[in-house]
Amino acid sequence: MISLAHSLYVLSPGVKDGRWTVLQLVEALGFCLENTDPRTRGRGIQLLSQVLLQCYSLLQEKEVLHLVVFYESRLQDHHLVIPSVLQGLRALSMCKVLSPGLAVSVLKAIFQEVHVQSLMQLDRHTVYSIITNFMSTREEELKGLGANFTFGFIQVMDGEKDPRNLLVAFQIVRDLIAKDYDLGPFVEELFEVTSCYFPVDFTPPPNDPHGIQREDLILSLRAVLTSTPQFAEFLLPLLIEKLDSELQSAKLDSLQTLTACCAIYRQKELQEFLPSLWSSLRREVFQTASEKIETECLAALHALSACLSRSVLSSDSEDLLDSFLSSILQDCRHHLCEPDMKLVWPSAKLLQAAAGASLRTYHCITRSILPLLLEQYTKHTQSSQRRTILEMLLGFLELQQKLGHVEEDESTLLSLQAPVCSVVFSALLDPSVQLQLVGIKALTVLGSLPCMAFCTLFPPDSEAAMEAAGSLAPIYPKVFSGRMVPRLEEELLSGRAGKGVESYHNHHSLQQRCLQALAAVSTHTSIVRETVPVLLQHLQKVQKGNGAAARNMVAVCQSLHRVALQCQQDAEGCWYFHQTVVPCLLAMAVEAAMPGVPEPSTHTLPGKALLEEEVLAAMIPVISAATTHLSPELAAQSVSHVVPLFLDGEVSFLPQNSFPSSFHPFGAQRRLVALLMAFVCSLPRDVAIPQQEWLLRELLALSCSCNCPFTATTAAKCFAGLVNKHPAGQQLDEILQLAVNRMEASLAEGPHRMQALTLLLWVTKALVLRYHPLSSCLTDKLLGLLGDTELGPAAAEGFSLLMAESPDVLNKGCHADVRIMFRQRFFTDNVPKLVQGFHGAGPDVKANYLKGLSHVLNHLPKPVLVTELPTLLSLLLEALSCSDRVVQLSTLSCLHPLLLEAPQIMSLHVDTLVTKFLNLTSSPTMAVRIAALRCAHALTSLPTTVLLPYKGRVIRALAKPLDDKKRLVRKEAVAARGEWFLLGSPGR
Repeated sequence: MISLAHSLYVLSPGVKDGRWTVLQLVEALGFCLENTDPRTRGRGIQLLSQVLLQCYSLLQEKEVLHLVVFYESRLQDHHLVIPSVLQGLRALSMCKVLSPGLAVSVLKAIFQEVHVQSLMQLDRHTVYSIITNFMSTREEELKGLGANFTFGFIQVMDGEKDPRNLLVAFQIVRDLIAKDYDLGPFVEELFEVTSCYFPVDFTPPPNDPHGIQREDLILSLRAVLTSTPQFAEFLLPLLIEKLDSELQSAKLDSLQTLTACCAIYRQKELQEFLPSLWSSLRREVFQTASEKIETECLAALHALSACLSRSVLSSDSEDLLDSFLSSILQDCRHHLCEPDMKLVWPSAKLLQAAAGASLRTYHCITRSILPLLLEQYTKHTQSSQRRTILEMLLGFLELQQKLGHVEEDESTLLSLQAPVCSVVFSALLDPSVQLQLVGIKALTVLGSLPCMAFCTLFPPDSEAAMEAAGSLAPIYPKVFSGRMVPRLEEELLSGRAGKGVESYHNHHSLQQRCLQALAAVSTHTSIVRETVPVLLQHLQKVQKGNGAAARNMVAVCQSLHRVALQCQQDAEGCWYFHQTVVPCLLAMAVEAAMPGVPEPSTHTLPGKALLEEEVLAAMIPVISAATTHLSPELAAQSVSHVVPLFLDGEVSFLPQNSFPSSFHPFGAQRRLVALLMAFVCSLPRDVAIPQQEWLLRELLALSCSCNCPFTATTAAKCFAGLVNKHPAGQQLDEILQLAVNRMEASLAEGPHRMQALTLLLWVTKALVLRYHPLSSCLTDKLLGLLGDTELGPAAAEGFSLLMAESPDVLNKGCHADVRIMFRQRFFTDNVPKLVQGFHGAGPDVKANYLKGLSHVLNHLPKPVLVTELPTLLSLLLEALSCSDRVVQLSTLSCLHPLLLEAPQIMSLHVDTLVTKFLNLTSSPTMAVRIAALRCAHALTSLPTTVLLPYKGRVIRALAKPLDDKKRLVRKEAVAARGEWFLLGSPGR
């Protein structure tokens, strides 16, 4: 040993300063290296390796190549030589000039020639160091080995027991996975070679100089086991097995590992094991006496729920979260109702752990649990029991506080606001000090929740509270006018909004609630006189804003519409609203339409938002509701101002009538014809409209020549609304003949064929409703257009317009002339023509006739349809084969009630129905898939004997939509498949 140290002392400086080359050193050691005595050879190689460890950075590429070849050959030498050979290879593995391919060659030699686990600890550590060095510098070369490298390492590591080596080996496994080395078919073997150490059972010896602790090994092994979802099928059964053991440390380690796994797993890795995992976690929480195990169980359940919540958002597979939460609720909910309250807290902790994972889990759990807790609080009378229940309720409230904003239409607290506040206030009044303290905590949390912070002013988005306020307002109008309205006005007009998206959202949400509250309390004329100016003032304010101006104006119009509806039964309030709101809206619209302000281009400019279609569409019901219930005298007074505004540009009656230029509603400002439609089409039939013939001609010209679809359509609707109410006689015949001539000319050719078709549809509807003789002629024109390749699809879609209820014009609420049973008459007159046209049409337009027929049948009263079913069913079945999604959806909607109401007739075609419904469950359109599944569900109402031959086929086919990416489709598939499973069961 002294001789070796001396030699190293002499030789190393010579190599370092260049007096010796490594190859010269090898030649000088030739006697030792080639000696027949293995001990002598070993000392020679040891000396060479020690020099290399000190001088490896000075080696040349050629020297490294020769040395690698030499050392690889020595791996086959006597076992006494191997440790020194490995030291030399470790030195060479750190050389930067290592030629490509040498790293792979060295590792192959080690894997083939060295039985690593028979070596001493230090020598095994040397092997791990060689692998680590090569992985950090020669990654691409090693990846070229593919799965052979993984297999070789598994052989090296298999059986390792020393904790110093295990820490290095675990790091190598982590690198294999993190750097995406090819594991090939050896995933299970790699898992087995590492998982055999789980759970770690290691106690460091006293005065251990290496300082390795049990926790170091646990964390390092856990990082390996949780590094890839590929281990899931092997790891999860192992964790479940260890959870069932009696060893506390094994349980803790398993629970912590499970929690870590959930950070990278998806629901497909967990699916098979969820029931067993939930069973083990529930058992431990219910039975354990260890606080640590309970804490880790709850953390694991939280992690599982969070994992399933994340997976649902990006996965196309089945949604497991609902079923998992249902199991939790099923096993825990009933314990909250037990009189002895023995398992109340364990159950509550499990529920809160799951609920705190995400907003979705919180909503699902609290929707079931919060009403139950409120019920139990009322049921129990003892303060101690009430305190326990309130503490559980407080836990759920604190969870929402941590989760942050919850969509208001999903917040369980909003729907339970009144009982929750009642419970908290009752706790504050209870004689028990402990219950009072919990009540104070709950009240503090409630006050910090965004959805509850507005409670002192007005309960947000609570329909029950809105209705209550509306009922109380007529009884205490002075209180509402003097206190609530000023407070709402202050909040609404304050304009306070902090910086950031969240602050803006909260401010916007507060303003929305103020608008809803103002509308809700406007149930008395004296209050309406206070709220309407506030709403109009806010409308003028938001009109001048940027960004969300259109959305804000729509919200104000919705509140004004509600106020208008509430005023309709009070003549005084109705007239006040009409003469205040209608001129103001018209004035704002005229001002916005003036050419003094540049037209909007890519972005809406201040003041121009009112001209957007969505805003004008929101103003239409406001003006309509303000007009429909006027007395004839007041309506005549109002029409004498509004019609001249649109025909002559007379603005003197508007509240703000100093405009920069004149108003030309049928010229540059023609978009505002939508507001004219809302007004004149809502007037009572006996109110005379001044200059009506001129107005009709202007509307007719605009509807046939305007390039803006919105304007052309509203002009056509306005024309149709006036024609429907026009007294019969020569004047009506003349204007209708003029319209027919104009439509025929435009339909024949030109750029405005679609506008002419729109006008034709609305005029036809106006005449069909009043049984006018010309309606049959116009309907025939529509039927003829079904064969037009350009206009045919739109004409077919128009049959839905003819049969459906129109919300803004041509309905009874707008005083339109609507005769009874007009749909039945239309059916009788035109369905035979549709059927005849279908049989005579070419293949490229047959779908148009089917679409028109399906729309007519879909709006026909079902008793009438059932009587005509035998003659039309074959066409309906053919419509299901049409590629047009609208035809498919309309036909399915028509067939669904018939399956329930005419099972005997439908059963004659069961084979065709089953085939077509099942085919449509794979439609690319979600609405069609849902409708087809509902029809497949409705098939079960047919006679059982008819359906039994198809039971197996249908059940197999309905398995596919169970995996649909859309939840609503999966829901319908579950319902339909369940009914088919029960088909033929006893007692069904």
